[in-house]
Amino acid sequence: MQKWLLPEYIEDILPAEAERVERLRRRILDLFHAWGYELVVPPMLEYLDSLLTGTGHDLDLKTFKLVDQLSGRMLGLRADITPQVARIDAHLLNRQGVTRLCYAGTVLHTQPSGLLRTREPMQIGAEIYGHAGLESDIEIQTLMLRALKVAGLDGIHLDLGHVSVFRSLVTRAGLTEQKVAELFQVLQAKDVAALRELSAGLDAGTREALLLLPELYGGPEILDVARKRLPGHPELLACLDLLQVIGRQLNGDVGELCFDLAELRGYHYHSGVVFAAYAGGRPEAIVRGGRYDEVGRAFGRARPATGFTMDLRELAGMGNGDDKAQRVLAPHSPEDKALQAEISRLRAAGSVVIVDLPGHEGSRAELGCGKRLVHSGGAWKVE
Repeated sequence: MQKWLLPEYIEDILPAEAERVERLRRRILDLFHAWGYELVVPPMLEYLDSLLTGTGHDLDLKTFKLVDQLSGRMLGLRADITPQVARIDAHLLNRQGVTRLCYAGTVLHTQPSGLLRTREPMQIGAEIYGHAGLESDIEIQTLMLRALKVAGLDGIHLDLGHVSVFRSLVTRAGLTEQKVAELFQVLQAKDVAALRELSAGLDAGTREALLLLPELYGGPEILDVARKRLPGHPELLACLDLLQVIGRQLNGDVGELCFDLAELRGYHYHSGVVFAAYAGGRPEAIVRGGRYDEVGRAFGRARPATGFTMDLRELAGMGNGDDKAQRVLAPHSPEDKALQAEISRLRAAGSVVIVDLPGHEGSRAELGCGKRLVHSGGAWKVE
């Protein structure tokens, strides 16, 4: 085995891609900053019980684990930054009002989340804590759409759902935890045949509603269908009303808006509205988010929360990437004060200026410079 080989689904980021990723990271963080979101930088490594608090079984499976040589306790390499930010809000900042936080950093997964995805995503996201109303859901989703626009993406397809639609049905029916878990699995897989078999012993109203959920996917008309055919539980109707208002607010900002009432990804983690954004013809979501009030409760401080996360590397690879700074080749002449002044001016203006070090004339093409600094008419000029 070659010593320079990396593990499967782990790879280096080479200069051209690294430049795109870093440029996009700065632009998105500047956007977050302009909206009042404060940057936090949690550690890569934490005690496992803290890292997985309130997150459900899915994140546990994604997390690499090891033993701390100092304490003997189990540690985890973070697979998601959001729980760490929730911990910071609950125990370190300890604010009473609304808190807006953002982050950008690498996470590590035991398995890739998709066939063409890395096990080391560069996660960037934003969260709102301390507000339980519709307004914060709309703000976080609007900010997400602005971030995608900054990344150069348009024609966004947005799916909206609410985990409490399913939760209200199974709670009203008084089902056991095991039965709920089984129904959750088949609904998540959209396995209608298995759902029909599992729901055979339930009361007619609950069974009919559960079998209907996989069909409730589409435009705003789906919410009208749901109101007519799902049970009229107040908590369920409130979910539909919430989705309808959000849909009206966001409709003009997306290429296509759909509602998915059987969307249960993150069911053990999320507690309200959930959303996923798609672009570029990719079958997998490029952004996921939603409300997750239960995580703060698990940390001992019930703070409502909503947010989203996305992979910078994926976004950078999808954007147009046409704003790369010009690269200028300058001669090596440290004693020429006028030349040094022009190099400094160009760099301050955003150009990349590379000094042509002696002895490497044959490899200048590798520097990727499309322009050159030359002395003409008594001054240094870019040609």
